[in-house]
Amino acid sequence: MSTPQKIIVIGAGICGLSSAIWLRRAGHEVTLVDKDAPGAGASFGNAGLLAQWAIVPVNTPGLISTGLKYIVNPRSPLFVQWSYFPRLLPWLMKFAANANDSDTRRMVAGILPIVGDSLDQHIALTRGTRAAKWVTASDFSYAYETRKAFDADAYSWALKREAGYVPEVLTGGAVQEAEPILGPAIKCLATLKSHGHILNPGAYMADLALVLQEEGGTYQQAEVQDITLENGRITALETNRGAMPCDHAVLAAGIWSKPLMQKLGLKVPLEAERGYHLHFTGPSQMPNNPMMIASGKFAVNPMVHGLRCAGTVELGGITAGPSRAPLDLIRRGVARAFPEMRHEGVEEWMGFRPSTPDSLPLIGEIGQTGVHAAFGHQHVGLTAGPKTGRIVADLISGKRPNIDLAPYSANRF
Repeated sequence: MSTPQKIIVIGAGICGLSSAIWLRRAGHEVTLVDKDAPGAGASFGNAGLLAQWAIVPVNTPGLISTGLKYIVNPRSPLFVQWSYFPRLLPWLMKFAANANDSDTRRMVAGILPIVGDSLDQHIALTRGTRAAKWVTASDFSYAYETRKAFDADAYSWALKREAGYVPEVLTGGAVQEAEPILGPAIKCLATLKSHGHILNPGAYMADLALVLQEEGGTYQQAEVQDITLENGRITALETNRGAMPCDHAVLAAGIWSKPLMQKLGLKVPLEAERGYHLHFTGPSQMPNNPMMIASGKFAVNPMVHGLRCAGTVELGGITAGPSRAPLDLIRRGVARAFPEMRHEGVEEWMGFRPSTPDSLPLIGEIGQTGVHAAFGHQHVGLTAGPKTGRIVADLISGKRPNIDLAPYSANRF
């Protein structure tokens, strides 16, 4: 063990909670700080999937032609707040520049190591704690309307197969035998074995915060306003509750990390992919396992408190309120895929996925400042959170993680 340090973790989502817990277990004095309650953002409203299979980024070959088709189709799973588009354009051009086979394979090679053992990482994080009850193993299926639609995803499935994710493909009546909730519109089911999901993301985050405190860490609700550096290294955080001295800090505030990076003189090309969910309470039917409704690009997860249907992408910054169109798309997709399902109520939610142009997170020390990045995970924050936290804890503790960290360099932009 290295000499114990005084460390502040900024952001109480899954990446911040995991970093704080692993740092505390390494013997450090840890304070977790967030302006809201634990898991109040994307870690609360996500689909709850441990998406070990989610290794293929959005920016694959054909992105531009597909994106143009989606933009002019009001029933597509891509939406844009056009008033924000001029500000988005520089990021979008960098994002599109990576949409080629060579860069896609580079991004896949970077995503795979931080998501491939997600279930094991969540189990290790929670073993023997109150939070363990929220982590469960499950299979995962892609639900297609036709076999032809599955075949059209050949590029993505080829990359998954190369990584060892080989689906069992069912067609015809075998689809409804495997998942009785599915209606006749779904005629093809591609199932991946041995994955996992979270039974209640919000409760999971709340329990992880309690685990940190039970293991000797501290949680403080405060808004971080500035970072104090002396001779180029952090000495304190300035908050609305006063200065908080520290030896190191972990920046794990998701999309809210961007302005704090600017305090360090770094302009990170980070944009918000606005994601939505409908959470159906008291559903009359539940799927046996989580699934992706391919036509609407939204995930379905059976949770202890209802059925969550989450997904879509809306580009439009963080200031505008929720849009109706993404929620309506999910609602139509649910009605088509699950025509017999009834429910008692439905909750609507919108949140922000922090996304980089190369679809890879920032993990590691920012220069020689003593500030470590742990954000920018796009669609796989929950999946990669525990491993990200363990990597950061090892780096601060002076241990070299057994993983090539170059793809996630916090200084690459």
